[in-house]
Amino acid sequence: MEPDSQLLLQLVEMKMPFGKYKGTVLCNLPVSYLEWFQRKGFPEGKLGMLLQTIYEIKLNGLEYLLTPLRTRR
Repeated sequence: MEPDSQLLLQLVEMKMPFGKYKGTVLCNLPVSYLEWFQRKGFPEGKLGMLLQTIYEIKLNGLEYLLTPLRTRR
């Protein structure tokens, strides 16, 4: 199964809309912040799904999937 390129594109373009890391692109959020969400609960909706996705990507060492998208910007 091929990763959803639109989803991955959102991870390198969308910025965190609130909190300590407001304005930080989702793919640049530190793992510690994502782990905090994992413990406390991810937000509802699209943002929560994207945060969970970047958490899984970082947890499993798959950040290389985002490299071509980052360099295209």
